[in-house]
Amino acid sequence: MDARIGIRNTKSILFKSFIIFLAFVVTLPLIIVLLYIIKQGVMQVNWHFLTHVPAPEGEKGGGIANALVGSLLIVGMSSLVAIPVGILAGIYLSENPGTKLAYYSGLCVDILQGVPSIVMGIVVYFWIVKPFGFSAISGSIALAIMMLPIVIRSTEQTLLLLPPSLKEAALSLGVPYHRVILKVIVPCGFAGILSGIILSIARIIGETAPLLFTALGSNYLSTNVTGAMESLPHLIFTYATSPYDDQHDLAWGASFILLMFVLILNIVTKLITRKWKIQL
Repeated sequence: MDARIGIRNTKSILFKSFIIFLAFVVTLPLIIVLLYIIKQGVMQVNWHFLTHVPAPEGEKGGGIANALVGSLLIVGMSSLVAIPVGILAGIYLSENPGTKLAYYSGLCVDILQGVPSIVMGIVVYFWIVKPFGFSAISGSIALAIMMLPIVIRSTEQTLLLLPPSLKEAALSLGVPYHRVILKVIVPCGFAGILSGIILSIARIIGETAPLLFTALGSNYLSTNVTGAMESLPHLIFTYATSPYDDQHDLAWGASFILLMFVLILNIVTKLITRKWKIQL
């Protein structure tokens, strides 16, 4: 019996060691990429870099102010469109799980989540850009469509975790159904919904392909959402393929800024999820 227990313990230790090794192997490329981007980009970031537009080709200096403003505007407009629609759709799916409309809607959400981002950009190009021209609005619509599946599913799954007694207690007190949803159910699941929103923003903030077909890009600082507008992913794509070293430096700096945005958003999501013990 002691020998069998010793063999089992040895096997357990070997398997745990093997799993830890595989986890390290999976994490190592990410660590290398992060360290390399930080090494190349952190030295480029300063106040001038953040508050000036790119210099003309071949000249030194310049910054990414136009891309920062453009990304904030595009992501902000995407959020204004996707968050209310996604939350309402998630509420419907959680409240009516057995209906045909909910089944087919959930199926569409799952399919939409698997659509490549470049396909989304092409679709919006033919829908909006071709008739009206390149604009930040078309870019925000493409990103909003990409946000929807994450917001919908996170809202649905969060509300399904809530005990039915919450809704039953409110309804037994004579509270109208819509007020039960808005005043009881949604506030109780607010942390999970917020986690899904942050996760969806982190998902789209680094997307380049849809913006190539929609917002296009601009070397000027512009807040006109009906015209072409620069963004961080597009600036990185453009300057990384440039023959000028100064533009390479701008691309590394912009990559570092974008990486920090994504890291912070993901860390905030993990903290909220862990604090409230939400399973997304």
